Amino acid sequence: MPSPWFKFIPQWLVVASLSLLFYPTSSIGASVKPPKIDREFRAAWVATVYNIDWPSKAGLEKEKQQEELIKLLDTAKSSGLNAIILQVRPAADALYQSDFEPWSPYLSGKMGLDPGYDPLAFAVEESHKRGLELHAWFNPFRAQTNYKNQVSKTHISNTRKDWIKRYGDYLWLDPGNPEVRDYTIRVMLDVVQRYDIDGVHIDDYFYPYPHPTNQKPHPFPDSDTFERFGRGDRDPWRRANVDGFIKELHSHIKKAKPWVKFGVSPFGIWRPGIPKGTEAGLDAYGLLYADSRKWMRKGWVDYMMPQLYWSIDSKGQSFPKLLDWWISENKKKRHLWPGIATDRVGDQRPASEMQKQISIIRSASKGAPGHSHWSADSLINNQKGVQKLLKRTVYQSPALVPPSSWMKGEKPGSPAIAITPEEIGYKIRIAPQSNVRFWILQTKHGKEWKLQILDGTIESVRIGPSEVIAFSGLGLTGLQGRAVIYTVKE
Repeated sequence: MPSPWFKFIPQWLVVASLSLLFYPTSSIGASVKPPKIDREFRAAWVATVYNIDWPSKAGLEKEKQQEELIKLLDTAKSSGLNAIILQVRPAADALYQSDFEPWSPYLSGKMGLDPGYDPLAFAVEESHKRGLELHAWFNPFRAQTNYKNQVSKTHISNTRKDWIKRYGDYLWLDPGNPEVRDYTIRVMLDVVQRYDIDGVHIDDYFYPYPHPTNQKPHPFPDSDTFERFGRGDRDPWRRANVDGFIKELHSHIKKAKPWVKFGVSPFGIWRPGIPKGTEAGLDAYGLLYADSRKWMRKGWVDYMMPQLYWSIDSKGQSFPKLLDWWISENKKKRHLWPGIATDRVGDQRPASEMQKQISIIRSASKGAPGHSHWSADSLINNQKGVQKLLKRTVYQSPALVPPSSWMKGEKPGSPAIAITPEEIGYKIRIAPQSNVRFWILQTKHGKEWKLQILDGTIESVRIGPSEVIAFSGLGLTGLQGRAVIYTVKE
């Protein structure tokens, strides 16, 4: 428990030695007010399926897994990111303690084998320590990446065979079965309720991508499901199944924790030929049954993250043209934070392409800009110099995640802090506030301002020599509270 000192000290009072003078902001003028902080969502997907990004391979000891994740998070923070999208359910398995689904084989090498710790709990704690949001990424309907995979006795493909469809090499949870949709929502809500995550994120695996071994799309084998639950034409029925799933999931998340963001990352082209001149080998609306434009128009998402993985000068899939179309369709003014293909730097495009795409997103965005890198490995490992280039150009200054104005949330109150001098610098003690996700600390030494984004649960922090100290809270929905500002005179 934190010490009760703050209960007996007025919020404005600073504890200090007599050799120092501290002035509250009202007495020192506007010249010492800290600079405005940029607002932009800067994320990277951390894929665990096939051990793409983390852990580096299955079967590592827990200490090595944790060491790798800490290195990833440290590099993400130092690179300029402020959020991580961590895949926690690759294929009806779990990278967290679950009563619904077995431990993921991408941790231990064997499905159902306890890795010796809870990776999601660890990731949430370590991300927040570094001022990073943590969004839990779920694959909603993929049950297995290959039907030949060894699965545990408790895996859904064994316990509810009637829910499973084989499609090509995949095992798939049938979205047309209401029990399947309800189950998938329960799995995600379990995480929302038990973990202090900042967002729920799902990818574009609704109905499966067409099986690649067929010239023409092989029909998804749901005739029996359609006979039981369907009516009318099958294609609109399938879309209605996915629509209902998105709407219900969003509603349940908001009832459980209104501040938790819900984001979807659909295929970057809604339909071939839209906008005019756009070419696509996949009709996500017609084959994945994903009407992502509708979800955005209805306000069933807090952020939409279309996978705009094409280059700026692509003729049939122009990055800026597609971006403008998505922005024009954002009638409810939700966050629109595209995914960009940083992993293609090198063979397909120069690192400067990613810098230019981020600049285009900033210029085109109506409201708060943002983006996410596919995937973390390419950025973290500085593929062809992309990390260093972005840090030198578009990520020169840290940024806070933009607020979500449509969410229920309050600004944090002015923080109660006590500042005491030390041999070099100062120690700041902080009274806890329940609605603070991060503390925002800005300090001025000489002509330079420094920004730190701190975990909202910390009780104290040490800083170096400073002439001005500004301290404020960032709420769970991204609203920043009023800062307390002090000047220090020797």
